Amino acid sequence: MIKPLRGKAAPKKSSKKSIKKAGKPQPGVRADKKGIPPVAQVKRREPLPEEIPKHPEEDPEAPARIKAILDNPSSRRSDSDIDFLASRPVRNLRIGLDYLKPELYLQNNAITSTIVVFGSTRICEPAAARRTMTTLKAALADDPGDKDLARRLAVAQRILDKSRYYDVARAFGRLVSEEAKKPGKPKCTVITGGGPGIMEAANRGAYDVGAKTVGLNISLPHEQFPNPYITPGLCFNFHYFAMRKMHFLQRAKALVAFPGGFGTFDELFEALTLVQTRKVKPIPVVLVGESYWKNAVDMDFLVKEGVIAPEDLELFWYAETAREIWDGILHWYDKSGTPLV
Repeated sequence: MIKPLRGKAAPKKSSKKSIKKAGKPQPGVRADKKGIPPVAQVKRREPLPEEIPKHPEEDPEAPARIKAILDNPSSRRSDSDIDFLASRPVRNLRIGLDYLKPELYLQNNAITSTIVVFGSTRICEPAAARRTMTTLKAALADDPGDKDLARRLAVAQRILDKSRYYDVARAFGRLVSEEAKKPGKPKCTVITGGGPGIMEAANRGAYDVGAKTVGLNISLPHEQFPNPYITPGLCFNFHYFAMRKMHFLQRAKALVAFPGGFGTFDELFEALTLVQTRKVKPIPVVLVGESYWKNAVDMDFLVKEGVIAPEDLELFWYAETAREIWDGILHWYDKSGTPLV
């Protein structure tokens, strides 16, 4: 046994008992045999000081002051503050979100190639158009001198005449979607503005054969509803027309425009301008209903006036039936040397 040096105190031996005592955790913490405390839980056993509001006994006015602070919009978390998110300075962030949400949903649903269908919300299916005609005829019979009723009846007759385009749009949506299910055929998804009329018909055709189909709605001052044939999870409500238009064209392999009004003209001519200027690569643009379009827009007149070039007339063509539309698109891609996928 080694003896301690003289004149110096010998170090005390550390017993196992004293080591355990030194490593003993604080009260309330149950350690395991190795002295390691349990994993911290999400909910604390004791609240932090900031979790407890100041007691009224310390300051009777404290609760009212705290309420005033929390009621003020500045205390709201920014991503939960609707008024803040809707304010003008945050517009740049809203634009990004308006684009991003649909983009993520489309990616998750493997939507890569689309056929865009535009057309009037007012061109309904033939049965609905006939019901409107019957109602207006009865009303006019009761009041033959009502000029407004006479005008509305004449318009209803024109809508009934054009209601055949509802059937064409539905047949086209069905045809595109059926082809997409076949091996080696183009895997295109029908996409519309999500509203009634022609858009409903195209979505409905895809729905008829159990295919996915997309609707891009736009937020408007009045209440509106999507048509019931859009695939749940693929109906989007945009704040900005610009973001909606971007999504229309981002995956578009063709654009099919049925007879329509301002909205149809807006989407059609923006697409034609982008292709004309080669801001986007050329894609097939089909105008359905040659007589309607030639009466609505005199393209030859625009060429004669020198405001568009003769070659701009090559950016689109006319068709009448679902099969003509689809075969024309396939032929366009065949001639372009780039397969439709």
